Amino acid sequence: MAGDLRRAAFNHEAITEFLGDTAHDALLRDQLIPALRTLAVLDAPTPLSTTLGLFMLGVEVPEGELAAAFPATGIAGLHGLGLIEPAESGELWRARVDLRTHASDADEEIWVASDLGAHQRAGVLRHDHVLGIGQASLTLAQTTVRPQVRYALDLGTGCGIQAFHLLSHADRVVATDISARALGFTRFNLLLNHQALAIDPHDLQARVDLRLGSLLDPVRGEEFDLIVSNPPFVITPRFAGEQDADRFTYRDGGMPGDTLVSTLVSSLPSILAPGGSAQMLANWEITEAVDEEQSRDWTAGPRSWLSADTEAWFIQREMVSPTEYAETWLRDASQGRDPLAFAEQYGAYLDDFASRNVGAIGFGMVWLRRPAEGKNGMGVNFEAIGYPIEQPIGSYLTRDISVADELAARDVRDLHLVVAEDVTEERHQRPGAEHPGVILLRQGAGLRRTEILDTALTGFVSACDGDLSVSSLVIALNSLIGEGDPEFSSRLHEGVVRLIKHGFLLEMRNNR
Repeated sequence: MAGDLRRAAFNHEAITEFLGDTAHDALLRDQLIPALRTLAVLDAPTPLSTTLGLFMLGVEVPEGELAAAFPATGIAGLHGLGLIEPAESGELWRARVDLRTHASDADEEIWVASDLGAHQRAGVLRHDHVLGIGQASLTLAQTTVRPQVRYALDLGTGCGIQAFHLLSHADRVVATDISARALGFTRFNLLLNHQALAIDPHDLQARVDLRLGSLLDPVRGEEFDLIVSNPPFVITPRFAGEQDADRFTYRDGGMPGDTLVSTLVSSLPSILAPGGSAQMLANWEITEAVDEEQSRDWTAGPRSWLSADTEAWFIQREMVSPTEYAETWLRDASQGRDPLAFAEQYGAYLDDFASRNVGAIGFGMVWLRRPAEGKNGMGVNFEAIGYPIEQPIGSYLTRDISVADELAARDVRDLHLVVAEDVTEERHQRPGAEHPGVILLRQGAGLRRTEILDTALTGFVSACDGDLSVSSLVIALNSLIGEGDPEFSSRLHEGVVRLIKHGFLLEMRNNR
C-alpha cells in the first residue's frame, strides 16, 4: 500500500501542483467542488487523480482504474484492509476511509487514515466516528513544546496524529483511547508509515504502546515526561438513560459541562514525572456575572481546578455565546439535516447552559507542569489572545517557559538588555497634542502580544542598547522622572520583568 502511494506521488507537493492553489485551498476547507471540477476535465485518469478522488473527494472509481492505481496492493488487498467497498451500483468501488497526507516542521511527510467526513459521505456521522486531521489537532501539534524525552503519552489519540509527532522526540510513546476503532486506525497508520516514523512494523510495542481505556485508567501508577491530549472536551447536554452509543465519542467525553476538562487539569500532574509537562486543548464554561458592576471572569473555573503545586499557563483563544456554541457542534456532526431533531437538540444545549448560569464558553490551550524540586519559574498564568498568532507557536512557548525558569534563578537587575528584532513601537495622539496619549509596544512574531507603556517603561525600552544594566537604568530613570515616588522603582522593575518574560526584551549575552 505504501509503495503504491509513493508510485502515485500521493504527497502534498504533487497534490497541490495537480489541483492548483485555489482548488487545494478549498479542499482544506472541506469544499470539494473545485477539486472535482479539476478531475472532470482530465483526458485520462492517473494514479494520483484516482487516489485523490477515491480517498479525499468521495469519487466512485471503476475497477480497472482502481487496479491501475494500486498494482501492488490490488483491489482484493484494498478491500481486505477495509479501505474500500463496492458502490451501490456494484460496478464501481468507493472508499470507506479518508486518507490524506500530513507533514510538520519536525517530521517526514506521512499518510493518515480516518473516517470519512460529512462532506464526503451523506448522513449524520456515526457515533464512533474517528476524526481525521482537523484544525484542533493541527493547532495542538503546532502548539506542543517538544523537548527530547524518554516517555510520552498521547491521551485520546484518535487516528494517532499527536503520537506520530511525539515519535520524533520521544523514545517511547503510549497512546490511549476509549474507542477500539480509533486505536485500530492508529495502528494502521503506524504500520503504513513505519519507515517515516522509524519504527519496526513487526515490533510496534518497542516504541508505541496502544491502550484501550478512559482518561487516566490505562496509565495509573506511571509517570510521563510529556503528555499531549486533544480530549473529547465538547460540552454536550446530558439526558436520562443515555448510553455510550448515543455519544459522538470523538468529541463528547460523557460528562456534564466542562467536568472532563477540569478532571484532566486537576489529575494530569499526578502522572507527570518531576519537571514533566502536559499540553491540551480545552473548553471551559464562563459563568454570568452576579451583577452589572462585575465582569465575566473566564479564569475563575480554570483557576479552581489547579492544585497549589502545579504550574499552569492558560491561553484563551476564543469566547463564544451558548447559541454560537450549539450551532457550531450541531453543524459539526451534520445534525441540521432533520429540522425537528435540530430544534430539539439546539434547545437542549441552551437549557443545559442555563441550568449552570453559563453566559459564554471559552476555548484555548493549556500547559501544565509538575515542578522539579525547588523550581517554579512559570507559576500560574492566564492570557486572552483572540487575534491571529504565528504558527507553529511551540518554539515561542518554549522560549517563554525557559526565560521564566531562568529569571526565577537570577537577579534581573544585573542583566543587560536589548529590544527584540521583531518589536516595534506605536505612538497615538490627538491632532495638535504635544505628547502621545498612548504608546504601544508590538511584537511581530510568536504570540504577537501588545504592551501599553507608561512614560517610565517607554524610557527604559528606549535606552535598552545592551550598554547599561537593568539596575543602572532604573536608578537613572528614578532620578529623572521618579519625583520621589516610593513605588516608582518596584513598578518599573515589574514592567521590565514582564517585557523580558514575553520576549520584548532580550538579554545581551556578550555585553560589555
